[in-house]
Amino acid sequence: MKVLFRLSLVLIIVILVACSKSSSSDTPVISEFPVTQVIRKDTVLFHQYVVDIHAVRNVEIRARVQGYLDFIYVDEGQSVKAGQLLFKINDEEYKAEEARARAAVNSAIAEEQAMQLEVERVSILVEKNVVSQTELRLAKAKVEIAKAKVEEEKSHLLKAKIRYAHTNIKAPFDGVVDRIPFKIGSLINEGHLLTTLFDSDFVYAYFRVSEKEYLEYIKSHPDDRRSNDVELIQADGNFHSKAGRIETLEGEFDTSTGTIAFRAKFPNPQHILKHGSSGKIRLSNSIENALLIPQKATFEIQDKTFVYLVDKENKLKVRSFVPGSRLSYFYIVESGLKEGDRIIYEGIKEARDGMQINPYTVLKDSMSIKSTAEKR
Repeated sequence: MKVLFRLSLVLIIVILVACSKSSSSDTPVISEFPVTQVIRKDTVLFHQYVVDIHAVRNVEIRARVQGYLDFIYVDEGQSVKAGQLLFKINDEEYKAEEARARAAVNSAIAEEQAMQLEVERVSILVEKNVVSQTELRLAKAKVEIAKAKVEEEKSHLLKAKIRYAHTNIKAPFDGVVDRIPFKIGSLINEGHLLTTLFDSDFVYAYFRVSEKEYLEYIKSHPDDRRSNDVELIQADGNFHSKAGRIETLEGEFDTSTGTIAFRAKFPNPQHILKHGSSGKIRLSNSIENALLIPQKATFEIQDKTFVYLVDKENKLKVRSFVPGSRLSYFYIVESGLKEGDRIIYEGIKEARDGMQINPYTVLKDSMSIKSTAEKR
């Protein structure tokens, strides 16, 4: 009897434990997830582009005549003024050439005067019927030949003067002298590069923009495509002290790359930027009423981007959307979502479609909205 009682008691305990476990397993466990909303906000989108920097004026100084280099009046890296003498090529040969040309001009002028006297003499003879009109016409023709000879010799003299002047090589504008490859005494041929002169008070920055970003920029600056808010990031990561201005755009897109070239101009009062240096330009586009969502709230499957949408009953639903420009921590939504939609902010790896959650709100003020996208 006691054994039967004990067996009944054990059976009752087992049944109670089983029922307890069954009731606890039937109770769903609701996980907590941080939730945020799709927000609409005016923002400024910054794009960075690699640029090539060129001096506004960068001119090769080449020899116009042949000869030995007698003098070098400047040094590499020296600042010079417009009209300052840079080099001197030996001028003895060209001085003699000018003297010969001047003598030839004087000889031609004397010959012309002699022909004029001949015309006067023949005219007197014609009046006395000593010679015919034909002789007079022939004498006048010789005068015209002599005049043409004078003009020809004058052109030779002008050419000789120009060649003689080219032995003195002067700076065409204010600038800085680049490398000088020749030394005094070197034989210089016509066309040899003596140095390069560049004016770096202002510099040009050239960069290429995709068609999509070009359209964003045009829409952002409908009245004036030239902007004062262009910034230049130097190779060391520091910003150039002066803001630049977009001056011009190319007239057509490069079909091979799908890009169009921009040119910006920057003041360079301290001459820090040099011709041929590199950097990045930061171009701003204002976007009104942009829909923003955090990048950490998204995930990708193949070529599509998704979020977990939270409905009124706090159930999850997978929703695809089309992202636009990518910011540092946010996407600009082009389509697929609307303002006020609730989405999971983080923890998407543990989330499942149709899952019931216990949401708690993450305030948008706690999410840093940065808007810099780098283009290489």
